[in-house]
Amino acid sequence: MASSTPLLFSVFTLLSLLLLASSSKDNTPATITIPLTSTFTKNPSTEPLLFLQHLANASLSRAYHLKHGKTSPLRQISLFPHSYGGHSISLSFGTPPQKLSFIVDTGSHVVWAPCTTRYKCTNCSFSDADPKKVPIFNPELSSSDKIFGCRDPKCVSIFSPDVHLGCPRCNGNSKNCSHACPQYSLPYAIGESSGYFLLENLNFPGQTIHNFLVGCTTSSVGEVTSAALAGFGRTMFSLPMQMGVKKFAYCLNSHDYDDTRNSSKLILDYSDSETKGLSYAPFLKNPPDSPFYYYLGVEDITIDNKFLGIPSKYLAPGSDGSGGVVIDSGFWVGYMSGPVFKLATNELKRQMSKYRRSLEAETQPQIHKNPRLNLPLYRWRNYGGARKELFWG
Repeated sequence: MASSTPLLFSVFTLLSLLLLASSSKDNTPATITIPLTSTFTKNPSTEPLLFLQHLANASLSRAYHLKHGKTSPLRQISLFPHSYGGHSISLSFGTPPQKLSFIVDTGSHVVWAPCTTRYKCTNCSFSDADPKKVPIFNPELSSSDKIFGCRDPKCVSIFSPDVHLGCPRCNGNSKNCSHACPQYSLPYAIGESSGYFLLENLNFPGQTIHNFLVGCTTSSVGEVTSAALAGFGRTMFSLPMQMGVKKFAYCLNSHDYDDTRNSSKLILDYSDSETKGLSYAPFLKNPPDSPFYYYLGVEDITIDNKFLGIPSKYLAPGSDGSGGVVIDSGFWVGYMSGPVFKLATNELKRQMSKYRRSLEAETQPQIHKNPRLNLPLYRWRNYGGARKELFWG
């Protein structure tokens, strides 16, 4: 982030020139014209929304630094595990603030919460619960909520290939443009959520984000929890993007599918610089049909330093979204495609040939590591040299 000193110096210099011009007694012009040059001339994005997203993030980051000075750019939030495999954070929306639990999901791209006592969830794990007991955000109790209208540029943006927000018959200054943006329907792996969008205040510790785009969900299908959802995906409508966060990291506690209150940390980083002591691996460019996933650059997988020689077509995403390695906090187990799984298990069986195979143990939902069992190390070798050791089971 550039210092504001040159800007302040330029402003004072301009004021001085204007004062000198106004006090001059000769025939010099009373008006001085100074040409301005855009600072965004280098490789501007060909996508208008991506370019606007870049400008918005830069403005939010600058505003944060101007307000907080030289304070640490890192912010930490408690992250709580749950029995269904998800992890949640607490967020407060509205004026006065209404606090709710939000599931952190890097595989989705919108922030939404149930917002009516008539909230209906079909084929959900908590369908027997009283709808009136589902924690909701109530817009009627907030003085800062705003209608997300058709005139808003975000209304006509594409969230995903399956979701297009826009207003038919809205052009120019027609009366239709004063209407609210149409309702959304967000598809997920096992269901969907529907509702309408609002612009609200997100009340974060030490920071308030105005006009935050949040979904007001009225019905869902196939959800595993009544909690709200915080999308952390790679689009301008996710929680990190709307907050101007440059990087985020999280560490998940190991637990036995219970609702322990032993929390871990979600770290939000507003700086551009790398943190000392950490290894970094770049994300790959997203396929057009999967704009919000995090595709990790993986060169190969090793088992006890033995490279599996996985074909590159399985490690890099194809144009149709197939292949590649996706980091998704919404999944509580990792999985491989068939050909990759076969390569890994064949090598594992070769290295574990001195042990007797237990088919009964393999049918168990969890395999706990026996301290007397020396399992080979299973690692990802990422682009950039970073390595990640993973657990079997």
